[in-house]
Amino acid sequence: MARHHFSFSSCRNRRIGEFLKELDLTEGRSTGISKILKVIKENGSPAPEFETDDDRSYFLIRLPVHKDAVVVETPVKTSATPQVTPQVTPQVVQLIRVLDGEMNRERLQAELGLSARKNFRMLYLKPALQEGLIEMTIPEKPTSRSQKYRLTDLGRKLVADAGKKP
Repeated sequence: MARHHFSFSSCRNRRIGEFLKELDLTEGRSTGISKILKVIKENGSPAPEFETDDDRSYFLIRLPVHKDAVVVETPVKTSATPQVTPQVTPQVVQLIRVLDGEMNRERLQAELGLSARKNFRMLYLKPALQEGLIEMTIPEKPTSRSQKYRLTDLGRKLVADAGKKP
């Protein structure tokens, strides 16, 4: 497998791009990779690795974990030993640090200085919920206007371990 530095526009498959745009998985303006590279540089993350084969039959991007990513031990729901989960990103750490009591999405975004709802949900809210660090106050109605979020015991432990008591 060869690693190549290449122009993304020179090897773009327009049919795949159009399909992904229709599914709302891409914006269609060819700014995704440049945005990723900009944010990675700004937050001090390791540089991504781009890989393809000589025939360019596939494209792979590896995004190494940031050196300050927090590792959380999450109990597995079996008798097995705790599972170490390196998925707690700096964004999730920011979220749980500002979460005070019960807060709605709008207030959380404001506390974090974020305006893009989709970005907030994908990079902050969903990962924090998936890792069991926060929970919904109305889990049976996840899209409720009255929905708020609060720290779980695991989230409070992580915040305490990071040096800020909830």
